[in-house]
Amino acid sequence: MNNQNKSKKIFILYSLIVVGFIIFLSVMLLTTLKSRDLPSLYTKESSKAIRGSIISADDFHIATTIKLYKAVVNTHYIDPKKKELFVELFSIYSGIDTKEIKKRLAKRDGVVVLSYNIPQKQAQYLKQLSYELLRLNVFIERKNPLTGKTTLHGLSVVESGESREYPYDKLLTPIIGYPHKYEDEGYTYVKGVKGLEKKFENELQAKQDELSQGPRDVNGYIILNGESFTKPEINGLDIKLFIPVALQIRIERMLEEMREELRAQHIIAAVMDSKSGDVLTMASSNRYLPKSIKRSDYPSLNSAMIEYSFEPGSVIKPITFSLLLDKGLVNPYDLVNGHNGRYKIGRKIITDEHKFDWLSAENVIVHSSNIGIAQLAQKLSGAEFYQGLIDFGFASKSTPDLVYEKVGSVPHILQLENEIYKATCSYGYGMHANLMQLIRAYSAFNNNGRIITPKIVKCFIDKGKKEIPIPYAEQIQVIKSTTAQRMKKILIKTVNEGTGTKTKTDGLEIGGKTGTAHIVEGKKYVNEYNTAFVGFANDKKSKYIIGVIVIKPKKSQFASQTAVPVFKKTVDILVEEDYLKPDIVE
Repeated sequence: MNNQNKSKKIFILYSLIVVGFIIFLSVMLLTTLKSRDLPSLYTKESSKAIRGSIISADDFHIATTIKLYKAVVNTHYIDPKKKELFVELFSIYSGIDTKEIKKRLAKRDGVVVLSYNIPQKQAQYLKQLSYELLRLNVFIERKNPLTGKTTLHGLSVVESGESREYPYDKLLTPIIGYPHKYEDEGYTYVKGVKGLEKKFENELQAKQDELSQGPRDVNGYIILNGESFTKPEINGLDIKLFIPVALQIRIERMLEEMREELRAQHIIAAVMDSKSGDVLTMASSNRYLPKSIKRSDYPSLNSAMIEYSFEPGSVIKPITFSLLLDKGLVNPYDLVNGHNGRYKIGRKIITDEHKFDWLSAENVIVHSSNIGIAQLAQKLSGAEFYQGLIDFGFASKSTPDLVYEKVGSVPHILQLENEIYKATCSYGYGMHANLMQLIRAYSAFNNNGRIITPKIVKCFIDKGKKEIPIPYAEQIQVIKSTTAQRMKKILIKTVNEGTGTKTKTDGLEIGGKTGTAHIVEGKKYVNEYNTAFVGFANDKKSKYIIGVIVIKPKKSQFASQTAVPVFKKTVDILVEEDYLKPDIVE
């Protein structure tokens, strides 16, 4: 009986061993045959290329791009016992108040974006925090009831877009322009809308994102070998200007002060090198913050340098006179009847502010006689006058470096055959121009008869910091060198004896012409004016064309009391900043 029980026990034990072994083999077989989610042996990393910067002549970044990151967390994976720890640490690393973090976490269960606009440096700190949170077991694994898989999600810090930054706020607006944001596959980009940002959109925009892929090591890093692939990022080109920050800041501040003093709506000024066309400053009294444009900024978004087209008034008289001189139709010493300040052509009465009986032809310019230039202009045929204005650059773009230029207009050839049109156009009415066109035209008088195209952008700078120069436009001979030299003397005489006496600066060669013109609103001339002074300031080495427009000054309607003081202050700043060096004999 005992033997029988013993045998029975042995059989049961044996059976259990056999069953257990069978189960073990079955499990092993199922494990072997069942498809498994093995961790990938390959990995991929990518990084977005960024937009190029706009850099001043003195190497300051006026507009630049930074990457932004977003911090994302899944609330389901935060250990409830360590939620306070997560909130405290994230607040320390991100700078976001703990109350705000708790508020965002409480809004919803699941995926929560804690911040969309994290700067790149702060993002690096948060990525470091992400590893620390995993080490501190702040996040716990969760099993997916549908798939049965166990997963773990921590704090994710990923690129969310780019932001255009303007470290000097309103500096050089509206010339620099502004961008707008747009999204593509969840990533925020910027694109130029106005100014340099728009004109050089193709050069500034990023060319190629970085991509690396290949086999990975145990830490998830790419192993660089024959199987790996890397495509480098190619950022947008930087563009470098001829405009220095130091000079631009001073001119802008001066224009703001003069706008208040003259009670003007707007003042603009520009300085260009007469020999090269390099623009040293394009300044406006009315500017805006490109990152936070308000409704009140809308009138300032357009660049008045090229987008404000107006009847220029008497600053056109030297252009008219130079055409007469160049064709031998007038001698500077010819006598012109001033008709005592009142002269009738057809049905139109032309008047002068100062009454003259007789004056020399060159003094028509010096003393800005409308009557004198109206009579002299009759010597030009309509075709000669029209072609002369076109040759001087009117009714065409002044610079290739800006967009949306209003090129203005000149009367048609047939209109200029009419004595009234010819007369009014000779002193700047019946035509429209912008400031940069006037500066370009006046360059002929300071450059031996050749007009120069204003150049704002010096070069592009590629990834390797190599400068890619931009070719200069061809200088165009519009009047003879001898004509230009004579006109230069007349404009210097205008400063010394005529309407521009307040621009005189000891030790410098200063010449130029004032202009005052009624403003048209609703197709009627109103009792408001634009005043202008365009001229040159030279020392022994440097030669500059300077143009000033004062829009709707309330203090005075005369250019001699509005535009002239602004011109003089501009020259003074050029001297103080060492761009001009007066030759003063003790």
